[in-house]
Amino acid sequence: MKETPVITPENITVGGKTYPSDSYTNVTPTILEKTTRQLHLIPKHPVAIIKDLIASGFPGFKHYDTFSPVVTTKENFDDLCFSNDHPGRAVTDTYYLNEKIMLRTHTSAHQLQVMTESDKILVTADVYRRDEIDASHYPVFHQMEGAQLFDAKTAVDEIRKDIARTTSAASGSIHTTDTTLITPENPKQDCHDEAAMLATADHLKHSLNMMVRKLFSHEKDLQVRWIDAQFPFTSPSWEMEILYQGKWLEVLGCGVIRQDILNNAGKPDKIGWAFGLGLERLALVLFGIPDIRLFWSKDDRFLKQFEPGTIQKFKPFSKYPACIKDISFWSNDQFHENNFCEIVRDVAGDIVEDVHLIDEFTHPKTKKRSMCYRINYRSMDRNVTNDEINVLQEKLRDEVVNRMKVELR
Repeated sequence: MKETPVITPENITVGGKTYPSDSYTNVTPTILEKTTRQLHLIPKHPVAIIKDLIASGFPGFKHYDTFSPVVTTKENFDDLCFSNDHPGRAVTDTYYLNEKIMLRTHTSAHQLQVMTESDKILVTADVYRRDEIDASHYPVFHQMEGAQLFDAKTAVDEIRKDIARTTSAASGSIHTTDTTLITPENPKQDCHDEAAMLATADHLKHSLNMMVRKLFSHEKDLQVRWIDAQFPFTSPSWEMEILYQGKWLEVLGCGVIRQDILNNAGKPDKIGWAFGLGLERLALVLFGIPDIRLFWSKDDRFLKQFEPGTIQKFKPFSKYPACIKDISFWSNDQFHENNFCEIVRDVAGDIVEDVHLIDEFTHPKTKKRSMCYRINYRSMDRNVTNDEINVLQEKLRDEVVNRMKVELR
């Protein structure tokens, strides 16, 4: 997808297709520009390097990595058993082109499609979520999802043989802590045979243990722990964490695929597992990259540091000085921080390092709520002047008033 996206009051054109706007439309030019970048397809990019290393640990899996980010709400939510009132559907959290068309919030939006084609799949893609602004959050990031299906009647024997084969091929030690249990809060699906479900769960955890052993090969004694979780499209569900540099790091979420999804994919006789992980989360840690904005840098000093197939520590540029500005206003009942951050991104782009609420109070007489946000402007690749930032700050003040109907203080 390389065509330049275009937004008009009536339509949005992205990926060569035009969609009508409506009251749901909240996608911005800043976000649509990112749909053309496809960082996961640039061989020397850290995101692509992590993607390829993970894929190499799943031989025989069919890998999809060129899907358009524009999907239907049915594909992103309904097909995956999201409830109608799930918070992920909110316009404050998700980018909509219109009521029925959106930018995917996860790679699982393609799960039903790919499951009809293969029993072993990997999907990598850019995903979009409205979010806060700081060194570890960005409205666009890259997910990788994997799934494997088994014949429900023969799953136990098939899985036992596969685990034995891959265990003998594994190298390096890994220490796992797994106190998870099948409970009413994290249940087996009624339609599943217990032995087949437990075997599927064992195969899932074994496969992912081997994956992180490969990624973190420099760790002599890798420690992994499994914890219970909840996701709309798996049950039971778990999260994996690893102990890295003295801290537990969340790596991924996973579980046994809900049978409704398999039935809808035309695979009612199958049982299977799925996992999803954020590539930037792993790349930040493994490459030692301090700021998530760097993944989107067009500065040659960033990309030239990396080579395909190799994890090497990032060498920082000189850190340029920050310019800090505050903005205060009387809020209203419609205010949402994600909407405010979206305006900041539209006005200043990646020059903004972080945004934090530093003061909040309610006037005792008028009951109006005052909010003060501190904006830290800092470019990753050049000095910015106070005069330059003043211009941006004035534009931001105007945009906040016009678009959020707040009263500046």
